[in-house]
Amino acid sequence: MRFGDVSFSVASHTAWAPGLDTAAAWLEWAHGRAKTNTAAADPKVAKMPPMLRRRASVTGKMALETAYACLPEQAAPSDLPVIFASRHGECARSVELLQELAQHAPLSPTAFSLSVHNANGGLWSIARGDRSNNIAIAAGTSTVEHALIEACGLLADGARQVLLVMADSPPPDVFSAYSDCVEQGFSWAWLLQADNEAHTNAGERLSLSWTTTDADSPATPPADAALPGGLDILRFFLRRDAELTRVAGGRRWRWSRHA
Repeated sequence: MRFGDVSFSVASHTAWAPGLDTAAAWLEWAHGRAKTNTAAADPKVAKMPPMLRRRASVTGKMALETAYACLPEQAAPSDLPVIFASRHGECARSVELLQELAQHAPLSPTAFSLSVHNANGGLWSIARGDRSNNIAIAAGTSTVEHALIEACGLLADGARQVLLVMADSPPPDVFSAYSDCVEQGFSWAWLLQADNEAHTNAGERLSLSWTTTDADSPATPPADAALPGGLDILRFFLRRDAELTRVAGGRRWRWSRHA
């Protein structure tokens, strides 16, 4: 049984991971000829004021780097909704705070304010003086799919474009027993717009549909369990594959590319 589907266009895109900071490097990675390098430096986020940049975590810097890079150079604050999606978010900071609390140490108000899931959205808004709609989403293994559905809802409500930013870092070691993929740091951003006649020649045209995963659903191959969902989807996008099917969060998700 079909639950729903959405269509959209990707007007521009960018990605960053340790050791992968160019479009050519990412294409090599997508075709299995390159890997991330955990020893590489954090992104510079040169477009953000230093005082705010220093507050961002590694995950935050990756997210902000791709968010800035995905917009045109001359882009100024405007009515552009932004969705920051992350499965793990700032959980490393939250764990640090809990450990300090267990040791009866005083907690830093700044560290607490930056441990929430929408911290990077707040830094983005402050740095750009941007009061546009700003959303943070976490939905487990199907975080990207739910963020995409949210973005398409904003487009349907009249937004001209929506910036979707996906970023994650490996969670702290205390969560290692619950790992279901090979965790690694990465971020990517898509500038989305509605898939209609006005935009048919303005970017990659994709669609996402979903069904339940009950016994009556047709069998389909599972996604690459070794990759985090965000990287599985990015690989599909960069390789220009016709289709990707993922089973995550109790749903069977089907990503398709339009001619």
